[in-house]
Amino acid sequence: MLKKRILTFLQIALFLSLGLLLVWWMARKITPEQWIQIDNSLRNAKFWLLIPVFGVLVFSHYLRALRWKILMEPLGYHPRSFNVFNAVMVGYLANLAVPRLGEVLKCTLLARYEKVAPDKLVGTIVAERAVDVVCLFATFVITILLQVDVVGNYALSLLNRIGGATGESFSWMRILIVVAILLAGALVVYWLYQQFRHIVIVQKISNVVRGVWSGLISIRYIKKKRWFLLYSVGIWTMYFLGCRIGFYALQEVDHLGIKEAFSVLSFGSIGMLAPTQGGIGAYQYIVQQILMLYNVSEAIAFAFGWILWLAQTLVLLAGGLFSLLILPVYNRSKSIS
Repeated sequence: MLKKRILTFLQIALFLSLGLLLVWWMARKITPEQWIQIDNSLRNAKFWLLIPVFGVLVFSHYLRALRWKILMEPLGYHPRSFNVFNAVMVGYLANLAVPRLGEVLKCTLLARYEKVAPDKLVGTIVAERAVDVVCLFATFVITILLQVDVVGNYALSLLNRIGGATGESFSWMRILIVVAILLAGALVVYWLYQQFRHIVIVQKISNVVRGVWSGLISIRYIKKKRWFLLYSVGIWTMYFLGCRIGFYALQEVDHLGIKEAFSVLSFGSIGMLAPTQGGIGAYQYIVQQILMLYNVSEAIAFAFGWILWLAQTLVLLAGGLFSLLILPVYNRSKSIS
């Protein structure tokens, strides 16, 4: 038991140190003149606009709770929505301390107040994560399609170089070459897997891929497929709105629109998945680099990344603590009545 606590503490210290190291590395690059620019920008910021950002983020978590309920129905479980929502929020709160801890905690916490088996809920978590992977991929596709002039031309030039042409039009020959390269790459990956599947890291990667695939397949058993799809789209729409509304908080970025919001959402999500507490450091850095592509100054991009990260983190902190306190009170009153 003591050994497990020590390992947990070391894990937290390591991830937090990595995040803070990245924050320090970013901050040390900011010049005194840029700090003055950041200070002036924050003085003129419309922080009240973070209120609707808080609202859409909380609503996204509520939609996530409703979607999770649908995944439980094939197992014969019909927990109360309020309990599911609070379990989701406490899970997010736990993830801020130890990445991925919340996935286990929210299952055990829900089992305490509802007649559900926590071990049987693990499959629903895998299914959720698999769908989120697909949604994130779709977000990246939309980001690229909306910005062919930014991303597409670069991809086109790469394909042209592969085909040995200098024009901007595709040919069937070049398309066939690209398809052949992709197929060859897939065969190489499969061969490498067969040769090295006994290695632990390869087995872990294989288990992740299989878990995502199993999660996606399990969705066919749910009855409310349309509602499940609607909730999934709604969750990511709320994430998008959080980024889009957030632009209005700073005068220097309030001219940015839909395309830029998709870029911040898609690439910023990768930062939130980093193995640091709440994506600290990684999220701010990625958002900063993305905004600089749109001619936003390094200092302002740095400040906006922090504002958006703080908004998301405050929602998880406040919402998670509230849920942790209200759960026993709510269920006590229900049991009495």
